[in-house]
Amino acid sequence: MNRTHPQRSFGGIPFDSTKFSSEEKDCCQECSACLNCTRRCLCVSVIALLALGVIAAVIGFAVAFGLPPRTPVNRFCVTSDNQTGFLCDDRVTCLPASRICNRIRECVNGEDEQEKLCNDLPNSLPGYLIFHCSNPVYWIYADKKCNGVNDCGDCSDEKGTLASCPPCGTQWWSCTPVFYEYCTCIPRILCQDRIQHCSDWSDEYTCHR
Repeated sequence: MNRTHPQRSFGGIPFDSTKFSSEEKDCCQECSACLNCTRRCLCVSVIALLALGVIAAVIGFAVAFGLPPRTPVNRFCVTSDNQTGFLCDDRVTCLPASRICNRIRECVNGEDEQEKLCNDLPNSLPGYLIFHCSNPVYWIYADKKCNGVNDCGDCSDEKGTLASCPPCGTQWWSCTPVFYEYCTCIPRILCQDRIQHCSDWSDEYTCHR
């Protein structure tokens, strides 16, 4: 005697329960939430959708709160005349600090004049590019420190512990200058020019060019 097997339907789709494999039966039994199983249980699809939802949530969170910042590029370099400089993207060109944010694009890609670097001087500049004078109101570019010239106006960039400058070089004459332009020495080219530049007149009677 032939037995008939009742037809079942889910979502209006008829199917024969005898055609399920044991693997499919186990799948549907383990995932009772999958009520619309047809030929295959939808458990895997549900899990996949949940995984995609988690990934989308993580991406949304990253966008909303900002992705971790990229590691900043190290642009510190030393120029051929031993001055603090700014390294261009080509990793070869080293510009003196005072040529950064001067409205002249000298790096090939213009990174020496980019807005994020120059929009709030000196706060937007890396610390190695600037020197703070003893008067906190004033600052100079780092390559102007210890250049023999009174760039700060109070000589704090040429003498004292803040600057820690070496003695005057061979092209300079050490003395106490009478003009505010210099601090601890004067250029030798000013010696014997019939103008007093040193308080002791040594630039006219002792110094030789």
